[in-house]
Amino acid sequence: MLNEDQLAKLRKAGEVSAAARDLGISLCKPGAKLFDIAQEVEGYIRDHGCGVAFPCNLSINEVAAHYTPTPNDQTRLEIGDVIKVDCGAVLDGYIGDTAATVEVATNAYRDLVEASKRARNTVAEFVGEGTPIREIGRAIEMSVKRDGFNVVENLCGHQIDFWDLHAGYSIPPYDAGDETKIQAGQTFAVEPFATNGKGYVNNGKPGNIVIKVRDKPVSDPELKDFIAFIDQEFHGLPFCARSCDRSRGDWQLNDSTDPEKCVKKLVRMGILSSFAQLVEVPGAIVTQHEYTFYAIGKRAEVTTLP
Repeated sequence: MLNEDQLAKLRKAGEVSAAARDLGISLCKPGAKLFDIAQEVEGYIRDHGCGVAFPCNLSINEVAAHYTPTPNDQTRLEIGDVIKVDCGAVLDGYIGDTAATVEVATNAYRDLVEASKRARNTVAEFVGEGTPIREIGRAIEMSVKRDGFNVVENLCGHQIDFWDLHAGYSIPPYDAGDETKIQAGQTFAVEPFATNGKGYVNNGKPGNIVIKVRDKPVSDPELKDFIAFIDQEFHGLPFCARSCDRSRGDWQLNDSTDPEKCVKKLVRMGILSSFAQLVEVPGAIVTQHEYTFYAIGKRAEVTTLP
């Protein structure tokens, strides 16, 4: 179990994550640039005393997850787009992870947007200490199916630990037979994805998000400095070139350092690994809603409520 100070940090990270999520949703208007939305969401998190747990995901229509804009990204939202805003804050290693979906200026997919939200809320009504993972998955699938849609089978909820966004067990959105029970003191995310497609995503193009996966000897002084920066700034959490603001942290990058070039070099060297966009079949729409929970009794506490 977390002590009082640790729990306060977890709750603060959740509170800031939720507010940033809602800010992002409010900015999803026709003509809005994805880059501007991501900057506002992440700026809010930093301005409220937390770090960014991972780059703000802004995934549209059939893209289910793992897209974040680069500084040069000119993509703007169009009327009828269905966009997922997935963001998170971290405070001294304690993480909030949350997501919501909005349809831009139309209501053609209202039922699909509500399907993932209803499934998440259904789980929130009963999940807690002692709940088997299979029961969470069964509730998600039954809810989404009842609304006439499919869950995305290979996108799962997950345990969260100290400085670790995806730790321990996964929580599939269906009954996979896993009798593992939620334990007191555990933090976990439930994030149903609903779709009018096949219910399965494949890897698409790179989504501009990376994570450090190994250490290797590096001779280039600029890359050495860059690795030292990301180790101190991100503590092994996912990040992107846009995240590497020279002015933050005790370790400052040289003015001549190009984070995007450094990231690409380190990916080629196998020190960083890139997350692919996760994509449903063309023409399908995917929605997502997510809460972070802390198991503090028979009814888990939602740390990322609005």
